[in-house]
Amino acid sequence: MSEARVGLVIEDDQDIRELVRVVLSQAGFDVHVASTGSAGVTSARELNPDVITLDLGLPDIDGFEVARQIRKSSDAYIIMLTARAEELDTLMGLEAGGDDYLTKPFRPRELRARVEAMMRRPRASSESRSVAEEVDPEVSHNGLAVSAGSRTAVLNGTELKLTRTEFDLLLALLETGRIVRTKADLARRLRNEPYDVGSYVSDADERAVEVHMGNLRKKLGDSIQAPRWLETVRGVGYRLAPASSN
Repeated sequence: MSEARVGLVIEDDQDIRELVRVVLSQAGFDVHVASTGSAGVTSARELNPDVITLDLGLPDIDGFEVARQIRKSSDAYIIMLTARAEELDTLMGLEAGGDDYLTKPFRPRELRARVEAMMRRPRASSESRSVAEEVDPEVSHNGLAVSAGSRTAVLNGTELKLTRTEFDLLLALLETGRIVRTKADLARRLRNEPYDVGSYVSDADERAVEVHMGNLRKKLGDSIQAPRWLETVRGVGYRLAPASSN
């Protein structure tokens, strides 16, 4: 029998905390809760959860800083829950390490759908990495070596610390090469859907892809003007940069 999936709810509002706990429990998670940011950071480090819901308006540490601290030790999916409707807050949350967000009030069904879509995406354990290294060859492009099976990206001998969302976007571009993928295509990929199913993608979903791609560029040390890996096709989307001759 596989181990139970672990969920962590970091939320100071008792009613919302209980609602999210129930939603995750019904989705099959062993759920733990924290009512402060500091407690949430500690729990994330000790529990190694698969998914975390994180309120941005916590009483002690704001959610942005909580996300940054969690990212130092955890690759859990982080869904930001916020009553703030301003786009800037949402983008700051994604830049701090969040994978997705929902604005309060939200529908429990929507939260569960977002979580289940995330959990359909693979997460490599140390054991699966060692097995994958034997059967999954690395794909190299301009000095960047990426393994889909072990979910690692190595540049100049150093493994990049990518979030799972950043890795999935990088892998999507490596898989399709010079074919341009729109932001809607990539948003569907993050939902584990085919590129062309035609499901609705909101402006906010596309903007989230832009932020994640920006974060990925920073970690790669890539240049928008002279890209080695991520090429922006203005008004369309993204594709893999050409292979260098070096």
